[in-house]
Amino acid sequence: MTWSEMQPLLSQACWDTLYMVGWSTLIAVVGGLPLGILLVLTDRGGLLQNLSANKVIGQVVNIARSMPFIILMVALMNFTRTITGTTIGREAAIVPLAIGAIPFFARLVETAVREVDGGLVEAVQSMGGNTWTVVRRVLVPESLPSLISSATTTVVALIGYSAMAGTVGAGGLGDIAIRYGYQRFETGLMWITVAILAVVISVIQFAGDHAARRLHRRGGHSGAAPRLRLLKAGTPTTAEAATADVGKAV
Repeated sequence: MTWSEMQPLLSQACWDTLYMVGWSTLIAVVGGLPLGILLVLTDRGGLLQNLSANKVIGQVVNIARSMPFIILMVALMNFTRTITGTTIGREAAIVPLAIGAIPFFARLVETAVREVDGGLVEAVQSMGGNTWTVVRRVLVPESLPSLISSATTTVVALIGYSAMAGTVGAGGLGDIAIRYGYQRFETGLMWITVAILAVVISVIQFAGDHAARRLHRRGGHSGAAPRLRLLKAGTPTTAEAATADVGKAV
């Protein structure tokens, strides 16, 4: 197979892979972020302590995470057909990709949020901040560098999942590698596909690490700086102004 024949195939496959991974990542973040925070809030000593709910949510997340992705795709075929009207193609692949990524990202979020300094939470609570204020002004902002890294890890995992989805007709680079590289013995095309995947993953990992480092230098996990950001008002040294600032947020 010549390069002129490979190029349109690879271009479409790259777009299909990015399309599947992009939408799956968005759904995973929207679903996994609150789920991970909820695991922290409902745990022992959490702001919404509810051990029964925490155990149920934790077990659901563990079961979903433990299921191999190829089995998950097969198990969700009827559900995928109900949502998309088909079980083949990139739109159909988004359903199992997103469902598989939500619990994966949720556990990473849980780990990131647990690293937040408890003193910041107590400071906001002491000034009348409710649970939503603590989540919005402390837990999410202070764990943001780790959350960016977690999202990067999820994207990289989804690229691998999307390659597996290609084996059952989802399209993308995995489909090209199987149909042409393996079944038609186009070894050169298969190695080009592997190289493209390696480059894409490297670029995404570099971008995610760079963003996480920049956020970390701006104040994430820096101790005193977050406290000052939370407490500052019109006059940073005035306790009444600090209380008023948090009160408005509540």
